[in-house]
Amino acid sequence: MDRRSFIYAAVGSLMAPVAARAQQAGTVPLIGVLSPFTASDAARWHEALRQGLRELGWIEGKNISIEYRYAEGHADRVPALAAELVRHKVDVIVTSTPTDTLPAKEATRTIPIVMASGTDPVHLGIAGSFARPGGNVTGLAQIVTELAGKRLELLKEIVPNLSQVAVMWNPGGRGSTNNWRELQLPAKTLGLHLRSLETRSLSDFDRAFAEATRAHVGALAIMPDPLFAGNLRQIADLALKSHMPAVFHLREFVDFGGLIAYGPDRTDMFRRAAAYVDKILKGAKPGDLPIERPTKFELVINLKTAKALGITIPQSLLLRADEVIQ
Repeated sequence: MDRRSFIYAAVGSLMAPVAARAQQAGTVPLIGVLSPFTASDAARWHEALRQGLRELGWIEGKNISIEYRYAEGHADRVPALAAELVRHKVDVIVTSTPTDTLPAKEATRTIPIVMASGTDPVHLGIAGSFARPGGNVTGLAQIVTELAGKRLELLKEIVPNLSQVAVMWNPGGRGSTNNWRELQLPAKTLGLHLRSLETRSLSDFDRAFAEATRAHVGALAIMPDPLFAGNLRQIADLALKSHMPAVFHLREFVDFGGLIAYGPDRTDMFRRAAAYVDKILKGAKPGDLPIERPTKFELVINLKTAKALGITIPQSLLLRADEVIQ
């Protein structure tokens, strides 16, 4: 054993109980990362998770191993992938949305599960409370449904004479449904009529945009949902083709050509999720670790898209943006 390997082994032997048992067995702790997205879509978030782990002394390929499983946008594949990780006897499973957290919970009642950016785990029945979740699921929940109304306000600020907004939401997704409900009051306050675009699968995208175009809506609001998060480029392209200002909660939407995004900083949430993994590997029980909410939010605007749409972004909004893509 070389000097570096000896140091990692020595450090690992001091970490109880999972890391200690792993070292005694001649292995290193194994983390399972489950995702409903593609590897490329989740790359930024998973790098943030690894960064957070490195900051806490866990180096992939050195004193920790990570198994990745991606459903490539096919939710029906997630249960089998979760079962694979359980068969691999991972020490912790890291998930990102209800689409992968729920199947992981169904696959195991004993392996700790850390949500990096889930929705309401109490409402979903996978945690007893935020303060003391109980069971084997903990982590971070991006339950900030009031931001749905803030995104409507942004659209109204960008398009002052806006009167009708198409809302793309998935009735089969709890987070999407909750955000759709949350929109009703702020829309009324802003004097906006909401046109529901129920979108359950990728095959519904063209129909939804055709419906919005026929209705002559002034803008589009996309509700948080893995179906949409996994197909950001297509949604951004369709919005631009339909000459429709669109807002979403992920900054990646703007990277792919969407006009504006406002929501929790998911990169930061994945980095923070590493602290949960660290505590669990050192002996903490997931049911005793309080579930946290987002602490950082980001507003990102794509000026190139604004120009293509013939829109002038107010200077006051540009000054508030965390990032402006030229």
